[in-house]
Parts: sequence; C-alpha cells; structure tokens
Amino acid sequence: MALCLALSSLQAQDLPHWTKQGTATQLIVDNKPMLLLAGELGNSSASSTEDIENIFPKLKRIGLNTALVPAYWDLIEAEEGKFDFTLIDKTIAEAKKHDMKVVFLWFGAWKNSMSCYAPLWFKADYKKYPRCYTESGKPLEIASPFSENVFKADSRAFVELMKHIREVDAKENTVIMIQVENEIGMLESARDHSKTADRLFESEIPNELKKYLKSNSKTLHPWLAEKWKKAGGKTEGTWEEVFGKDIYTDEIFMAWQYAAYVEKMIQKGREVYNLPMYVNAAMNSRGRKLGEYPSAGPLAHLIDIWKCAAPGIDLLAPDIYDKGFTDWVSQYKLHNNPLFIPEIRLEANDGVRAFYVFGQHDAIGFSPFSIEDAPDDGNYKLTKGYRKLKELMPVITKYQGKGMMKGVLFDGENREKNIEWDGMTLVCKHFFTLPWDARATDGSIWPEGGGLIIRLNELEYIVAGSGIVMEFKTPDEMKGYVKKELGEDGFVASGGKTTTKEVWNNGKRIGIGSVDEVSVDSNGNLKYLRRLNGDQDHQGRHVRIGVDDFSILHVKLYEYR
Repeated sequence: MALCLALSSLQAQDLPHWTKQGTATQLIVDNKPMLLLAGELGNSSASSTEDIENIFPKLKRIGLNTALVPAYWDLIEAEEGKFDFTLIDKTIAEAKKHDMKVVFLWFGAWKNSMSCYAPLWFKADYKKYPRCYTESGKPLEIASPFSENVFKADSRAFVELMKHIREVDAKENTVIMIQVENEIGMLESARDHSKTADRLFESEIPNELKKYLKSNSKTLHPWLAEKWKKAGGKTEGTWEEVFGKDIYTDEIFMAWQYAAYVEKMIQKGREVYNLPMYVNAAMNSRGRKLGEYPSAGPLAHLIDIWKCAAPGIDLLAPDIYDKGFTDWVSQYKLHNNPLFIPEIRLEANDGVRAFYVFGQHDAIGFSPFSIEDAPDDGNYKLTKGYRKLKELMPVITKYQGKGMMKGVLFDGENREKNIEWDGMTLVCKHFFTLPWDARATDGSIWPEGGGLIIRLNELEYIVAGSGIVMEFKTPDEMKGYVKKELGEDGFVASGGKTTTKEVWNNGKRIGIGSVDEVSVDSNGNLKYLRRLNGDQDHQGRHVRIGVDDFSILHVKLYEYR
C-alpha cells in the first residue's frame, strides 16, 4: 500500500500521514492516530460562502470531527487560467473555527462518471478536450482519460488547489486528506470506444501489469484470479488474449486507464503538497450490468488493476447506499486496502454501523452523505454514537490491529452471533431478543443494534454500542448451553420451549463479576460512572445496552464451578 510518509523534512513529518500498527493502518493527524467521525456535504452545499458559514456550526453540533467537502473545478477556474479559492478559504476558516478537520473532494474531470463539474470553457471545447464514446459512436458527457489535453487542464487546476492549501494551511493541518475525482467510471458502455481507446485495447497489456500478474499471482483478488486463469493465465498478449474476450475485459482495460490517469494526478499534487489521497467507488450493486453501474471504477474486484496502475493511491473507498452493509464493507477491508467509508446513506442506523466498522475492520473513518440534513437536536442516534466514539478514540486506536477488537451488527433478520475468542464464546444478540421492549414484538422494524468489543485481558472486556446483549460462556458451558424462552419479567416462561436438553458435565462456568458504565478521558483512562449489577445485567446473567442509547461498559468476569 502506498503510504504518504513524508521524508524530506521535519515539517513534512508533521503532515497527516499513515502508519501501521499490527494489521491496521492508522491516519496520524497532529502527531496522534485519528478516527474520522465524519460526514460528507451534499453536492451543492459548499458552493457559496453563506452556505458554508451556516452549515459548519450544525456539523459541530451533530458531533463531527471531520467534514468531507467538495472542491468544485468549475467554480475554482470559471475562466481558464484564473483561479478563485474563496470557497476553499471559507471552508478551512470555518473548520478551524469549529475545531474540525477537512477532507476535500476534487470534483474535477469526473464526478459520478460525468464531467458535470468541469468548467464550461472545458466542456464546450470538445475538440481540444475530447469525450468518451459508446460502441455505437455516441459521444458522452465524459471527458476522455486518454487525452493529454484533458489531463493537463484537470491536473493544472488540481495542482493550484494543492498549492493554495499548502500556503494557507500547512501549519495548522486543517486539511488532512484529498479525494481525487469522484466515483470514476464509464456509463452506457463498459469502456470508451474512441479510436484511441480501440487502438490501445488491441495492443499489448502494459509491462507493469505483466510483472504484477507474475509476482502477485497468489494474492490476486479471487474474481480477477479466476478470470485470468480461465483465459490461460498468460502474461503476454493483448487485453483479450490475457483476460479473455468478454465485456469484463473491457472493464479491466478501462480500469487501467482511469487508474493510470489518477496516478499522474496524485503525483502532480504530491509534488507540491504531500497529503494522503484516495479514490471512491460507486457500487456494482442492485443487479446492474456494466455501464449501468460506473464500469471500471475503483471497485473491489478491480483492486489489483487499480493498485498496479496507481500505486500512489492510499486506499479504495466504497460509497454504500445498498442493503448488505456488512458484506460490502468486508469486500473493501483487504490485506492491501484499509477501510474508509466516505459516503453512506444518511440513516438512523449509521451510529451503530460506525461502531461496527471500527471494531470489526479497524476502519479509518465513517461518513454519512448529505450530513447537513441530519437533525442536530442532540438526540439523533448518529450524534449519540459519535459522542461515545469520540470518548473511545484513544482506546480504539490503542488496540487497532492487535487482534483484541471485534464488532457485531444485528437487525430484525440477523439477530444473533457467537464469537469464539481465545477459549471463550461470546453469545451476542440484538437487544430485542429480550422480551422487555414492546417494539420487539409489536411489528416495529428493529433498529440495527451492535457495537464493538475490546478484550483487555482474559476476564476483562469493554463493550460499547447500542442495542446489544452479551453472555460469556466457556467451552464446557457451551456443551450444555440451552436456549430458553423468557417471560416479560425476564425469567423463564412457564412451559417455555428449549432447543436442546441440558446436560451438565461438571465443567467451569463464567460469571459476571461486575458491569460498570464508564466514560473515557482524553488519555484513554476509564472513569467509573455507575455499577450495573442489578436489573441492568439481569442479576449477572448478561451484559446489555438498550436500542435508544449508546454506552460504554467495563465488564469483569470470573470462573466458577
């Protein structure tokens, strides 16, 4: 993975950069690891100074520590060669004022595939700045990644942006990361069918890709490995000779072109200001075919193509607007790709999802889209969740990558999961599996529940999140573990069904010694708030957090026979 480790000077060492801790990648900001409790502004919400000024106080109240903000090429360079950074300066000033960080999103040559944020002088001169074409020859509102003129215009503005950020912000490090372009990909066709594209498609694959396939054959993404091997596993030949003759080879070819373009953009930008840089992807979801989704974007199945053509990209990030959240995030937390979610649909469940990705996947950050539309009355679940995650940040960053954290996420269909952890089973369930809340059985849609679990030592845990119930079992106890129906008072229902007959083998059991609700100070120290050893843990039977709250619990266990 490309890590933006600055080597040239002490000042550069203080820039935001990456470091490795165990299996985790961490973003270092102001000389300490940072989790981005973020939100992305809507596409038009930073296009006037008045909007920026009005929005940032609300973002602070919602609980963000980072805002993802568009940087619009058409407003920065409305007249060719003349640059106006008024909106950039206003964003940085408001972020500083509210003690927040900024990730700028370069809406340059492409935004959601299209060239809609390119300046009018660029779009109108289609001969100098050519377009992509469908197979039928129809021109598209998509600038050609094969055009040197397109790249020169796009990269010139991007470099001026990076220079300006360096000039106004190098000391404070308000701007911590840059997204290069936005949801790159081809629509209508899987690849460009211009004469230049057709000629390159019929040519030999690049030497860099030949070498990559040879040296990484055992670690390729399964999709690419299967396709390549099915075509013969060759490393010499044209794109179709190496990867086979189908529309997915068109996508692989186009992915290489987009990635190579972005790599040149990144290198140009880093020559003037060496910030972390990433790309985001629109998902290949909902049964859509190539060209119906943005083909050739930085998608998980194309990660090897993107990593080979653009080693300067720090990560490929998913924009998630579909069901199956846990499946999507697992596709992007890979051995060569840390997880950052720059966009997700703004929903009440986002708070608990953030806990899950930090706990399960050592995520760098989480960012709902159109965040300015979130309620800011202090009771929004994302606000509550971010408040607790902010407290937990020094603890989470301490344990990332060390195999001592897990995450769980439940809904009305996926209600329970057992975690086997160093000889102990953690029986984790949705809070509504208990009989005490009428919403569990009155037809209400179950809110997502879950959180993160940190194993401090063999018999000591932190459990944090919302809507979760946990029991701790030894292997001996699991052999005789019986699921029992509970009545509304929490005791076994009269005549309640059980799934198995209990057989006890005189083994050890795990008891709950204490459950304390705690807060966490800025140094990661736990501060006792209250003891929960009565009704709140059902007299030592389980640990739980209700669906309406976010809490941090410190749990101490013991063994007995």
